[in-house]
Amino acid sequence: MAGRLNAQALLAVAAVVLIAAAPLMAQWVKVLLTIALAKGLAVLGIMILLRAGQVSFGHAMFYAASAYAGAFVGRWTGGGELFVLIGAGLAVSLALGLAIGVFVVRYRYIFFAMLNLAFSMVLFSILEKFFHVTGGSDGMRIARPTVLGMELERAPFEYVMFYLTLGLVVGLAWGVRRYLASPLGQALAAVKSNETRLEYLGMSARHALLVGYVLSAGLAGLGGVLASITQGLATPEIAYWVRSGEFVFIAILGGAGTVAGAFAGAVVYEGVRSYAAAYFADIWQMVLGAVLLAIILFAPGGLVGLAERLTGRRLRGGSADPAVAADQARVGER
Repeated sequence: MAGRLNAQALLAVAAVVLIAAAPLMAQWVKVLLTIALAKGLAVLGIMILLRAGQVSFGHAMFYAASAYAGAFVGRWTGGGELFVLIGAGLAVSLALGLAIGVFVVRYRYIFFAMLNLAFSMVLFSILEKFFHVTGGSDGMRIARPTVLGMELERAPFEYVMFYLTLGLVVGLAWGVRRYLASPLGQALAAVKSNETRLEYLGMSARHALLVGYVLSAGLAGLGGVLASITQGLATPEIAYWVRSGEFVFIAILGGAGTVAGAFAGAVVYEGVRSYAAAYFADIWQMVLGAVLLAIILFAPGGLVGLAERLTGRRLRGGSADPAVAADQARVGER
């Protein structure tokens, strides 16, 4: 056990160091990696819900709500301060997650997924139709904010966004891992396996799922505001159901139920998509689909599962949950 933990720690440190050094060797990757890591935060939120056996096809609404919150604050303050914009986006996503979560946690499985999708499409329609407020399909431009009162040029600002996002990813990945290992986090697995027994033990399944839902909304919102500030734009497209499906797909691609898989899947997905669009402009969707289909067919446990098979070690970023391990083993056997 100690050897596996040491191996996990070494691999995690190596991955962080490699990602941190990448922009120093190739400056053009810093924006790509920033957006990929920001999406990884949203995928991490999806992963929390998957631990409870629930899937949301509407988490793009938190991603978009946070992005627009940052855009509005920036507009009202003439550009604003970076950390104020991020705080505003996070606060809005958490509040929206609580408001919607109180309602949707009463339902399970397909009803849970479809209700989230319905709320997401309502937000998408509002963002697109209220042209005079939200800019319609053109979206809202986000001017480059100051950083602790300092006005930075584009290149230094991009470095700040990259290393800030990377720092948040490391801290939140560790925090989510601790949360999943806690009694409240373990209750999510019980919601999936035997909700009735959980209620008999005196713990409310709705409460456990609501906490996980609000946390997942906050992670998605944080990713949304970081990505939109980096790109300088918030558009209704990021609230569309396709983006929500993308988050779910990335979670499966990386390895459902794993913290590391959320970010591994996001980086690989964003990298493949960017390269396919750059070198195969007319057929990039087909190239992207073929590459990702190959990964899914030959690595049914996701990228983390593939790494486990190649190295023979457990590379999970979450807690060692026997139920999750058994699920992935069954998937691999199929």
